[in-house]
Amino acid sequence: MKVLGIAGSLRRASYNRALVEAARTLAPAGMVIEVFDLDDIPLYNADLDVDGVRPPEVERLKQAIAAADALLVATPEYNYGVSGVLKNAIDWASRPAMKSVLAGKPVAIMGASTSTTGTARAQQELKLVLMGCLSLVMPHAGVLVGMAREKFSESGALTHEPTRRFLASFLHDLQTWVYRLGAVRTT
Repeated sequence: MKVLGIAGSLRRASYNRALVEAARTLAPAGMVIEVFDLDDIPLYNADLDVDGVRPPEVERLKQAIAAADALLVATPEYNYGVSGVLKNAIDWASRPAMKSVLAGKPVAIMGASTSTTGTARAQQELKLVLMGCLSLVMPHAGVLVGMAREKFSESGALTHEPTRRFLASFLHDLQTWVYRLGAVRTT
C-alpha cells in the first residue's frame, strides 16, 4: 500500500513534518509512506489552473496524489484552523471539481501542536474541506498530539512511547480501512 504523507507546515523543524516522519518509520508491514513537500506549491490562481499552463509543482502534487492508495495529512493549527499552506495545496488538487484526484481518495488526518488540545479544531475543519472534495475521510478520531515539545526530541524524533504506540495503531487502522474500501491498486 502506497500512502502519500503531507505536512501542512513549511517550517523545517515543524512537529507535523516530524509526525509524518515518525509515521514513515512506524508504518505496518505492507505500507510505504512517501513524503510530499509543499514548499514549492504556488498560491492558487484559477488563471493558471489550465492544462499546459499549470505550474509543474502542482502537476507533481496531483500526480503524487493520483498514484497513492491513500493520503496521510498532518495539519498544524493556525488561529484555530487549517494552515494556508495546506488549504492552498488542497485548492490546487481539488480541481476539476467533483472529478479531482482527491475525489474518492482515502485520507487519514493527524496533527501535532504545542497546545494542550493538539490540532482538534484544524482537524475538524480539514475533514469538512476534504469531504467537500469528495475525499473518503477515515472515520477515526485522528491523532491529536498535544504538548508536542514534550513528545519530540530536539532532533525531531517522536520519543513519547504512548504516542508512538497510538500512531502505530492508527496506521494499522488506516491500512485495514483502505483494504476494506478496496482502494489499493494492484500492479
